[in-house]
Amino acid sequence: MAACTFFGHRDCIGLCRQRLEEAIEDLIRNHDVDLFYVGNEGQFDALVHWVLFAVKKKYPHIRYAVVLAYPPKNIPGKDYSDTMLPEGIEAVHPRYAITWRNRWMLQRADYVITYVTHSWGGAARFAEEAGLQNKKIINLARKKDGRS
Repeated sequence: MAACTFFGHRDCIGLCRQRLEEAIEDLIRNHDVDLFYVGNEGQFDALVHWVLFAVKKKYPHIRYAVVLAYPPKNIPGKDYSDTMLPEGIEAVHPRYAITWRNRWMLQRADYVITYVTHSWGGAARFAEEAGLQNKKIINLARKKDGRS
C-alpha cells in the first residue's frame, strides 16, 4: 500500500473539487494508495480535507489524517477525530512547525498532489522538494495537456 500527501497555495482559486476528487480516486483505484496526509493551513487544505471525508464514504478502507502543526485549541463541539499531531513536533519552535510538519508528511508519502501556480511560497518549495526526492507528483494547476 502507498501514501499520499498534499501541498497547495493557501488560496486555490480555479481548483475544481471534481478534479481533486478524480485524482484521489485514481490513486486509490490504480496505485494502491490507502493513506492520505493533509495539513490545515488554508483553502487548499480545507478543500482536500472535505474531499477526503467524502471519498472515504465511497472507499471505506482508506485512512486519512489532518496533520496539525500546533496542538489543537480545545473548542467545545469541535471534532478532532481525524487529526493528528506528529510525534516530535512538540520540540519544534512554533516558527518552524509548519515546515517541520510538511517535511514529516513528505517523508511518509509516495505520491504528492499539489496545486502550484507560481514558483514561490511553501507549496512551491515542497513540490520542488518532492521532485528532488523522486516522489510521484500530480500538479492539479496544470491542464491535462501539461501546461499551466
